[in-house]
Amino acid sequence: MPGTLALLSVLFSLLHITEGQTFSWGPCPDPPVQENFDVTKYVGKWYEIEKLPASFEKGICIQANYSLKENGKIKVVNQELLSDGRINQIEGEAVQADNELAKLGVSFYWFMPSSPYWVLSTDYENYSMVYSCTTFIWLFHVEYAWILSRTPQLQPETVERLKNLLRSYKIDTEKMRPTDQINCPPEM
Repeated sequence: MPGTLALLSVLFSLLHITEGQTFSWGPCPDPPVQENFDVTKYVGKWYEIEKLPASFEKGICIQANYSLKENGKIKVVNQELLSDGRINQIEGEAVQADNELAKLGVSFYWFMPSSPYWVLSTDYENYSMVYSCTTFIWLFHVEYAWILSRTPQLQPETVERLKNLLRSYKIDTEKMRPTDQINCPPEM
């Protein structure tokens, strides 16, 4: 019984850590990614339209900008407008997997392992759907999903089609929330 209590205590602690994220029991789903992914078409600015909750995103006007580096890696710059009017920015680096180019690993700190950044679907010019998931001790997983657009708004039909695609991969979209992209500062 003490071992059970210890395990429950650890699980409770992990659930507290993942507050603001979406967690589910069992291992991560393994959805297919964008076929023939072309990172040169993907680079540029993307606006966040909807997402599963992420504790590391606290603001509005959230956007990401990707650019190719000379070393073949991808520079990632994420920005958001905080409630006090400051622009919060973080810079990281993404690396493509050798065998599936739409599966990237993104790292924002040199001492942290990279996190999955899987491009499940994109037309490069209008929308992108990104998924990230990490399994913890084979018991549960923490997942993120983002619907991105090249413009601050995306047709509702496109958003619904992408959410339907996520659901078809057994990814729950109930907790997805829209990102406010109204009245954002032009300097972002």
